[in-house]
Amino acid sequence: MKKRKPQIVVLSDVHLGTRECQADSLLAYLSSIRPATLVLNGDIFDFERFDKAYFPPSHFKVLKKILGLAASGTTVYYLTGNRDQVFRKFTGTTLGNLQIRDKLLLNLDGRKTWIFHGDICDLAGTQTKWVVRLGALGYRLLFLANRGFNRVRRLTGRGPYSLARRAGQNRAAAGHRERFEKSVVDLALENRYDTVICGHIHHPKKAWRETPKGNCLYLNSGDWVESLTALEYHFKRWKLYKYQEDKLLPFFADEELKGMDMNQLISSILEITETNKDKKTTDGSGD
Repeated sequence: MKKRKPQIVVLSDVHLGTRECQADSLLAYLSSIRPATLVLNGDIFDFERFDKAYFPPSHFKVLKKILGLAASGTTVYYLTGNRDQVFRKFTGTTLGNLQIRDKLLLNLDGRKTWIFHGDICDLAGTQTKWVVRLGALGYRLLFLANRGFNRVRRLTGRGPYSLARRAGQNRAAAGHRERFEKSVVDLALENRYDTVICGHIHHPKKAWRETPKGNCLYLNSGDWVESLTALEYHFKRWKLYKYQEDKLLPFFADEELKGMDMNQLISSILEITETNKDKKTTDGSGD
């Protein structure tokens, strides 16, 4: 099946290792594209909730697919977020086509573009730990309730409904998003960037922001828990890709991934990792 070839793809907030992660949908999306550059913009893993007892084959397949893209020539940047900040001690590390960084600066057709996760601009991060943990617990309980609620809806012939998205539409949530976006844009303009891309708040968006300091294109890649969105750069413009609306063909996971058991997946991932290490040594590339 023919794959689309966008120049750049940015995705964030996958939250591998949690039950909310929509790994099957992400795998189908990744199988439909072959980008020149893939930016993983933070919280790809969720180490704050990581449970060794829960990491199903679909999550391993996502890792295998990403590493396979790197092995086949795609430049992959892993930008660290707040949920996978354990990787920040490896910032600057390069393994073949895979690079770990905390931010990415690009010049795209004359526009200075800054890509980072966004957690440093989240005013909610100044709250005490118990408030943050309480909010995270409430979010998880909402998803569990949503799962049971949608089972009932399916039995009655109705489509899925997102309680989390509904909760996110209230005035307080909208106010928080507005403050976050303003903080991101102000910081970008202070550093003379024309475009700023982040994730973190699970709210996909593409908008021109006009301020007294100047104008800036604000982009948020959303998440693969609720929104199932990504950003694609092609033909000198950014598009907000929405999996549930934009998939025009019935893409499925690559055949080589569909039939693999857990041991085969792990062996395959290790093999790709070793190949990337060997390539780094052969190329003589440094960190």
